[in-house]
Amino acid sequence: MNTMIAPCGLYSTSHQLEDNNFCIDYGGYLFLFSYDYRHVQEPPKLITARSTTHNLKERFSWQRALELLELIDGDNSDLDVPDNDDPVLDGNYQPSLQEESNSEDGSDDEDPIPEPTDHSRGRKHADVHDNGSWTGQETASGSSRTLRRRRQSQEIEADSSEDDLEESTPRRTKKMKKGDSEQGSGLRWKAAPLTPNLAEYQHQDETDLDRHGWTPLDYFEQYMDRDLMMTIAECSNAMSLSKSGEPLNVTTDEIYHFFGACILMSCIRYPTIRMYWSKALKITAITDKFTRARFFKLRGAIKVVIDHDVPEDLRMSDKFWKVRPFLDRILQGCLSLNRPDCACIGEQMIPFTGACPYRQYLPMKPNPIGVKNFVCATADGIVLDFELYQGTGSLIGKVEEPEGLGLGCLVIERLCQTLHRGTKVYCDRFFTTIKGAQRMMEKELYMTGTIMNNRLAGAKHKLPSDKAMISMGRGTSSEVSTEDGKLCVVKWYDNKPVLLMSVIHGTQPEDTCQRWDKNLKQYVTVSRPSIVREYNNNMAGVDLMDRMIGYYRMSTRTKKWTMRMVMHFTDLALANSWLLYQKDHAIRAGTKTRPIQFLQFRMEVATILLAQHHGADADLSTHSEEEDSNQGVKRHVTELPHVSVRRRANAHLPEMIGLKNAMRCRQLGCTGRTRVRCMTCKVFLCLQVERNCYSAFHT
Repeated sequence: MNTMIAPCGLYSTSHQLEDNNFCIDYGGYLFLFSYDYRHVQEPPKLITARSTTHNLKERFSWQRALELLELIDGDNSDLDVPDNDDPVLDGNYQPSLQEESNSEDGSDDEDPIPEPTDHSRGRKHADVHDNGSWTGQETASGSSRTLRRRRQSQEIEADSSEDDLEESTPRRTKKMKKGDSEQGSGLRWKAAPLTPNLAEYQHQDETDLDRHGWTPLDYFEQYMDRDLMMTIAECSNAMSLSKSGEPLNVTTDEIYHFFGACILMSCIRYPTIRMYWSKALKITAITDKFTRARFFKLRGAIKVVIDHDVPEDLRMSDKFWKVRPFLDRILQGCLSLNRPDCACIGEQMIPFTGACPYRQYLPMKPNPIGVKNFVCATADGIVLDFELYQGTGSLIGKVEEPEGLGLGCLVIERLCQTLHRGTKVYCDRFFTTIKGAQRMMEKELYMTGTIMNNRLAGAKHKLPSDKAMISMGRGTSSEVSTEDGKLCVVKWYDNKPVLLMSVIHGTQPEDTCQRWDKNLKQYVTVSRPSIVREYNNNMAGVDLMDRMIGYYRMSTRTKKWTMRMVMHFTDLALANSWLLYQKDHAIRAGTKTRPIQFLQFRMEVATILLAQHHGADADLSTHSEEEDSNQGVKRHVTELPHVSVRRRANAHLPEMIGLKNAMRCRQLGCTGRTRVRCMTCKVFLCLQVERNCYSAFHT
């Protein structure tokens, strides 16, 4: 018989012995086993065990050997363990000299057991699991520590054995990864369809009829009204006087002109701002309001708050306190809008590379550097609410019961405060968690969104693997739901596997969509679950708003982050105004007339702001009307003023002009001639009993 000691104190079956015997030196004890390599599922059988600490003079019973080794995880029913009636197996048995010599010299039937060395003591040993694998586990620092650890593990396994039989996924004892939901890990999942129990959405009465006849300026003044312009003028004057000692002397009308000029510059782009005052390329609508130096002085002195009036505690708690009144006014306009039954939440970047509080870097965004803004919007792109990112601490005070919530859940809780009962909320994987969806269900708000793999807890073990879905081809989907059927996870394979979680949508009803195939170089038809269709239809609101702002962004170069914030939220107000106008136009006019485009909308708002609240005694035209009696010389045609100027009742007075030949009336549709001219508009209008064009023109 050949025997061997496993290398490094581990027993192994990598070397086939003649009689399949091997021994183990562990913790001062020597164990001899027999192993049948033809039946790999059967564990090794213990032959004998001796102590090596007393020159092999101490032997012990089978129960003691099995207790030390725990060879079969506590299940010793397959071994034939005899009683201690055999003196050789008795732990108190003292062998005679004859037996000691025989055991050392050996016999023809049995090879001697080699003497363990000091080098082989204190090594690792292997544990036999039910699956037949051999894994190193513990150091041989003494049998007492090993036994204590094994008894503790057996008690834990015994307590959880009943639960393991009920759960569909095995219990894992390893440490939970970052991002796993503690609440979601206790859920039991099954391969069954979703059975949602939704609350009825509380519809809100539409007020679009109240906006009948609104001009672009009326839509814009929902966000930036005259009170805000007056506040900006007062704060700018006060801060300029306190810093430089020189008054800025800016008026509310000049603030209107400044914003109008900035909006017009974003529509008509020049490489530099100075070119708008050049002789060849100047725009008179801008240059007539202020000089180039005055414009730059205003741009550097615009303030929305008086710094000395802000307490120190508010400065510490709010990093954006310098523009907070402006942000609150824009937010007030967003909160005044109707709440729809579907809303989406996403991230928005305010591009700025200079020094500013809480500047972020998101490499996957079109504008990776800037201030992060969390936005709640409709599927049409209309912003309903927003929250600037200032760290997790700023959100904790605005959310009820924030304990245990991450940043994504805190943002969802904050932005959903103004949504109505029964609203469906769509978000991307940054915000989606199982715990967040359960908290929203308690408030009767229903989440749908993509989700990260490490946030699925036990659901990912019930879903097919990525390789299995790739082998089944594009369009393959699988769904698992909780035992109560209120929450489901869907895995869909398109170009790559996509995980989505919802409490309202599952895989059914499926439809088809056209997807591009790189190999075939053509579009192919792919099956699409219902949750993917609804997510794509309702999640594009924040991206649409970003695209609208990016078309004509007021991207004037500046080192002041306050000016960058003011310009961005002015763009947001303009985009919101146009989207709301477009929605109202579709309801009222239908397809009979086309709405004005976004560029035209912005230019009309800019023109009104440049002309709004202008002095009544000023001439709106740069050219003076010169009447010439010589009919051969072509007269200069005065440009018609904007409608906002024409309808200012207290600024228009008629005057009689002594002309040899009467001038043609400028009222649309009138062919008469008159010598009556408006002193403000500088146009001739009929003022007669039977034909009062003067009144019709100004109303």
